[in-house]
Amino acid sequence: MNIKKRKENQIWHIIVKIMLGMVVLVFLGAVAFLALQISGKNRLYSNADNTEMLAALSGMATEMGGEQEEGGDWQYGDIRHKGIHYRYNEDILTFLFLGIDRMSEVKEVESTSDGGQSDAIFLLVLNPHNKEMTVIGIPRDTMTEVEMYDVNGAYWGTEKAQLAIQHGYGDGAQLSCERSVKAVSKLFYNLPINGYCAINMGAIPLINDVVGGIELQAVETMDFKDFQIKEGERILLKGMDAYYYLHNRDTTSFNSAGRRLERQKQYLTAYAGAAMEKLKEDITFPVSLYNTLSKYMVTDITVDEISYLAMQAAGYGFPGENFRSLKGATVQGEVYEEFYPDEEVLYELILEVFYEEVEQNAG
Repeated sequence: MNIKKRKENQIWHIIVKIMLGMVVLVFLGAVAFLALQISGKNRLYSNADNTEMLAALSGMATEMGGEQEEGGDWQYGDIRHKGIHYRYNEDILTFLFLGIDRMSEVKEVESTSDGGQSDAIFLLVLNPHNKEMTVIGIPRDTMTEVEMYDVNGAYWGTEKAQLAIQHGYGDGAQLSCERSVKAVSKLFYNLPINGYCAINMGAIPLINDVVGGIELQAVETMDFKDFQIKEGERILLKGMDAYYYLHNRDTTSFNSAGRRLERQKQYLTAYAGAAMEKLKEDITFPVSLYNTLSKYMVTDITVDEISYLAMQAAGYGFPGENFRSLKGATVQGEVYEEFYPDEEVLYELILEVFYEEVEQNAG
């Protein structure tokens, strides 16, 4: 074999080795990504137990005139309401999102009564059966059982108070979030919550601008030193304007928190659409957003869980009617406004979002 021929063979051997190496790397990468997906899925579904919720909702059904049934398609925890047979959707994933009234990066506080209040409270629900997302807005002034602690962390007991203050009774970080999750879960009859994410309000400009800003039509007139807009006016929110639109309110005006919640719902609906477009362009967008927000955020949602959720959410829809909110009445308390949910409407909301109708067998 001549020298030229040997060189050509050597070159082809090198090319083949490189190609095989690339195939192996791609294969290993795919295996690692799949393993990450499986790990995230398993971790998410192990985070919540629905036993207490099934018992609580069954008890509520009995109070509302329902009866426990046996045989046929009936299973423990099933509910019959207004003639419809409901069963809890065990594949559903629910996350609590909190907007904390702090502009700074997250820092643990020494006093367990100064963790910051949650001015925005939302549940994000992912239903893999119909590939839809639902968001439930919860008024900050919702009156519910709140765990109280003194400045040294000693437990005082529970008191019916505004849900927003529960986050304050903690360390401003993980402990505050865990106590908020517990309070929201109890409010929703021990609803299983698979994870939480609390974001200090100072991160809003970062969240907003990473999708290029949000364009919307103002739902109310706002006249503040740092931000003015008239109802019906269209605006592209960039930078701090997004923060002002989501956070500012006139505390001297009755139910200003309720009107602000409507602004937050409007913004989040628009943001969800913009974020989904980003996700379609770049599947790593949630991880990039996670890294951008890390200093302003406290979450128990891990990277492998985010990887799994990103792949799932890419195929989900978010119809406008899937943005729900608690219904009830806002009244003026002795000092602050108080929101009292309509318990029957809340019960029906839980059935609509977290349960499914059971098809009756013919014959």
